[in-house]
Amino acid sequence: MSGIKEVATKAGVSIATVSNVLNKSKYVSPELVKRVEKAVKELNYKVDPIASGMKSKRSKTIGVITQDICGVFYPYIMKGINSIADEKGYQVIMCDVDGSSHSSEIALGRERALFHKLLASRVDGIIFVSAITGEGQDEYFAELKKMARNKNGAIPMVSLERDLTMLGIDSVYFDSYNNVQKAVEHLAKCGCKKVGHIAGPVELQIANERRKGYEDYLKLHAMELDEEKMIAYGDYTHQSGYTAMKELLENVPDIDGVFCGNDQMAIGALRYLKEKNIDIPGQIKIIGYDDAFVSSVVEPPLSTIHIQKKTAGRRAATVLFERIEREGNDEMAVGIKLESRLIVRKSTKEDAKEDWDLSDW
Repeated sequence: MSGIKEVATKAGVSIATVSNVLNKSKYVSPELVKRVEKAVKELNYKVDPIASGMKSKRSKTIGVITQDICGVFYPYIMKGINSIADEKGYQVIMCDVDGSSHSSEIALGRERALFHKLLASRVDGIIFVSAITGEGQDEYFAELKKMARNKNGAIPMVSLERDLTMLGIDSVYFDSYNNVQKAVEHLAKCGCKKVGHIAGPVELQIANERRKGYEDYLKLHAMELDEEKMIAYGDYTHQSGYTAMKELLENVPDIDGVFCGNDQMAIGALRYLKEKNIDIPGQIKIIGYDDAFVSSVVEPPLSTIHIQKKTAGRRAATVLFERIEREGNDEMAVGIKLESRLIVRKSTKEDAKEDWDLSDW
């Protein structure tokens, strides 16, 4: 197998020049870059990430902590992260808390253990979605930041979904509260008078933000709201959406609209209504959140809030690598809020146009 020395000889340059071209660490003239790249291709030279990491004091790996990789949301996120990591020559260690299968206390314990595991593996940075909410979160993130410090400085961390910039953590997030207001407003404009909500777990901050957006819209516009009967809780799975829809109909038989905290629960709700031969959208209108790939192909196609999932992964990875490359981890935290939009389909509007999206299948 050819080494960096053979590449340098074939290209007629120094070993340092080859290293600078491969690692993009210093400027090299376009002519020399072409010669090095040609030599690399002809010799089929492969960079040794371990040797490279030893020289640069970097492991060339990053860690990602998700809450439930089996959901339809996180694979898009991972695809976006991987696309940037590949460009940078990094490996990605993916860790899953599996939060939907555990209590909030157990999920948080697993999350903390995964941070320990990744830091012990000498990752150069971590992108994470946290399960913690409410009381104690300031102390928890202060603990994580302390854990992430070593003799070479701080290991960069980026929060996904939640804005933690006030705690000094870079964040790429969505405006859940206002996105939900768009969804509920759409149901109201479609003529809904009694709008129910299938919410995510009360332990999750994101779920609470979405529930508050729903409640505040109804209160502001003097629409009926009975928190005991008009809100049912799920765990972001389609099975929980099915059960929650059944509960809503038992509590409020004349409900005519439902906002679901994600598309998976919305699809479960659709399934229950179809089994009961309830016309959608004639009797009940359903809207979800995320715009997962299945949303456009279920029957009827699901209205939803489109979230820039791959973009979120790419932006989070870009912020992380900028921190890694600058080694400036005590600077002011970066916050990036991504825009979202309403997607109208036949689950709320009978004459909505078809828009099958099979690009991610």
